Amino acid sequence: MYIMNFNNQKIITEFQKQYLKEDFPKIQIGDSIKVGVKIIEGNKERVQFYEGTIIAIKNSSINKTITVRKVLQGIGVERIFLIHSPKIASLTILKSAKVRRAKLYYLRNRKGKASRLKQRFN
Repeated sequence: MYIMNFNNQKIITEFQKQYLKEDFPKIQIGDSIKVGVKIIEGNKERVQFYEGTIIAIKNSSINKTITVRKVLQGIGVERIFLIHSPKIASLTILKSAKVRRAKLYYLRNRKGKASRLKQRFN
């Protein structure tokens, strides 16, 4: 069993700071966002956009992930993105919602107009 001391932890956090992206906007639960994901097809690289609502945010620093949900032809599709990954090209907030929960998993059981969230104006 290996016990990590304070110096090792400091080295790890300094190493991780190099890869943190600071140019992203401050995202919250309930935001409708557009995520640009880099996709490599053969020898070409392009950006594909995924648009949906953030229903969960997990972890912190370099391991921070968001779960984005969208409904496509009546079927709910969820995707988990590692925010600081080099595959994420862009992240834009389309609109914000007023929510009172940390996780919006209840949206999985809602359909149609019942799945709407109240808009927050900044």
